[in-house]
Amino acid sequence: MEENQREEQLDHIDDDEYLMKCVVDPTKKTFYLYSNEGDTKTVACDTTEQFMNVLELVRATCPEERLVYSDPIASGKNDF
Repeated sequence: MEENQREEQLDHIDDDEYLMKCVVDPTKKTFYLYSNEGDTKTVACDTTEQFMNVLELVRATCPEERLVYSDPIASGKNDF
């Protein structure tokens, strides 16, 4: 691959939005997703089964260094 093509591919990757951090709050059955562009998405699960299914997906796809679990004692605070 030529150097110019490689640089173009890297420039394209820099333009994409991607996940910076995923915070799991098991007490609220909620996931907080933070992007590199500052966007935040919240996924609130209605049931324990739904929460466990989403957690399985997150663990399979989210890099471990970007996955954080909230402190159950501090639940109610969103100082992530």
